[in-house]
Amino acid sequence: MTRLADLKVKIFADGADLEGIKAMHAKPWIKGFTTNPTLMRKAGVSDYPRFAKEVLRAVPDRPISFEVFADDFEEMERQALEIASWGRNVYVKIPVTNTRREFSGPVIQRLSQNGVQVNVTVVFTLEQVKAITESLAPGTPAIISVFAGRIADTGVDPVPMMREALKIMQAKPKAELIWASPRELLNIIQADEIGCHIITVTNDILGKLSLLGKDHDDYSLETVEMFHKDALAAGYVI
Repeated sequence: MTRLADLKVKIFADGADLEGIKAMHAKPWIKGFTTNPTLMRKAGVSDYPRFAKEVLRAVPDRPISFEVFADDFEEMERQALEIASWGRNVYVKIPVTNTRREFSGPVIQRLSQNGVQVNVTVVFTLEQVKAITESLAPGTPAIISVFAGRIADTGVDPVPMMREALKIMQAKPKAELIWASPRELLNIIQADEIGCHIITVTNDILGKLSLLGKDHDDYSLETVEMFHKDALAAGYVI
C-alpha cells in the first residue's frame, strides 16, 4: 500500500488561513501553496497585498500562487506584474478565460515571455491545455491547473484527460501539471500513478493523510468498535 514517503507527486496546500499556512510550512512534505480570491474571502482576508506579503514572510522558500481578479486583460496583466514583484517564489494565477469566454492566451504569452511564472487556472478541456502550452515561453517555469475534481463532479473520469494533458505539455518541459480540486485521498494516488507533477490539497483531505498505508483489517476493527461504542453511548434498546 502507498505511504506518504512513497509519493512522487508534489503536494501543495490549498487555502487562505495564515495560521494554517504556517502550520503546513512546518511539514517538509508540503512542497508549495496555492490560494484564490474565493478562499481568501471565506478566510476573512480584506487586504489582498498585506495578506500575500504576510504569507510570503512565513513561506519564503516554496512556490506560492496568488490570483489576479481583474476581468479586463490590460488590468489583469498589470495586476499580474505587481503580484509577481512580491517574491521570486510567486506564481501568478491567470484564469484561462475572462467572464466573456475570451481566451487569456495573449496575456499568458506576454507574461511568460517576460519571465513571470504563471499558474493558468480553471482549466477543464484538453483544447485549453493545448492553447495554454502553445502560449508559454520555453524558458520560464509555469503551471497549468486542470480542475480534475470538478470534472469528476460532472460524472467524467478525469484520469484519461490528465494523462493526455501530460503528453501535450511535454512540448514545454518547464511547465508542470496540477491536479486541482481533488475530492478524496484516492485522487492523490491517482495523480501520483499517472506522473502528475503537483496536486493541490485542502485541509480536510490533508487531515486524512495518516490513513495512507493503513491496514484494512485494523481499519475494519476500529470502525466496528466505533459503531459499538456509539450504540452503547446512545443507550439504544431493541
